[in-house]
Amino acid sequence: MTRHFLDLSDAGTAGIQAMLDDAIARKKARAGWTKGRVDADAPLAGHVLAMVFEKNSTRTRVSFDMAIRQLGGTSIVMDAGSMQLGRGETIADTARILSGYCDAIMIRTDDHQKVVDMAKYASVPVINGLTDASHPCQIMADMETILEAGFALPGLKVAWLGDGNNVLASIMEAGGLMGFDVVAACPQGYQPTDEDLARGKGRARVVGDPREAVEGADIIVTDTWISMGQAHAEAKLAAMMPFQVTEALMAAAKPNARFLHCLPAHRGEEVVDAVIDGPQSLIWQEAENRLHAQKAVLRWCFGQIG
Repeated sequence: MTRHFLDLSDAGTAGIQAMLDDAIARKKARAGWTKGRVDADAPLAGHVLAMVFEKNSTRTRVSFDMAIRQLGGTSIVMDAGSMQLGRGETIADTARILSGYCDAIMIRTDDHQKVVDMAKYASVPVINGLTDASHPCQIMADMETILEAGFALPGLKVAWLGDGNNVLASIMEAGGLMGFDVVAACPQGYQPTDEDLARGKGRARVVGDPREAVEGADIIVTDTWISMGQAHAEAKLAAMMPFQVTEALMAAAKPNARFLHCLPAHRGEEVVDAVIDGPQSLIWQEAENRLHAQKAVLRWCFGQIG
């Protein structure tokens, strides 16, 4: 049976743990190596990954490209606008065509139904590189970063500040699968849906007070308030400003609390410079871990782990 990674629940608790263990181990094994050197076992030698982008990307594009290279394979990178997909060819037809050329497909798009349809019609693994509904690959990197910082996932408290978006949806899903609590502070009108809250399996809740969310938190997370494709809405920015991650908010969390942000950051909006550049920030390690987590996702999709 073809393994798709559209959301974290596709892998389940055991699959996620296997991927996290693999990502951390492979990262350690490469210490001091040049980035282009292939892993000693080259587990995906001969494999080709097709990457389809309907949204702009830095971390997803480079991390997946380097991930398949380090695993011994190769990639083909395509922007939807330069494909027939951008001229009206259906997702179903595109999925069938790419399945005949490549061993796996990663797609970064808007409507989540597109990745669902891609997986339905593809005969090779399909990976969700981001949709408007979820961002599972990012959260794999976040969990790897949290573990490397010395925290255990079960019993952890994660505080989210700001927009009830796709990244929060995947964090709540991770909490339900891996046994940690998520408290999201979001303004009225920008809260997660009941369906997204249900992903947390009783471990996620929403509050209106940022200080209530961060009290006793181990990890503080935020994201840009204006997502790709959205207008720079002044009303939304005004509603979000009380949820900005500041030094004062960080001080209200546990003394050893750490800060995460999936990037790119709009400094001075969702977070101040003193936090994102401060000693509690793990954002650069988090960004690098997209590479190592992506490698584990690819190996899981091909049935090599988990």
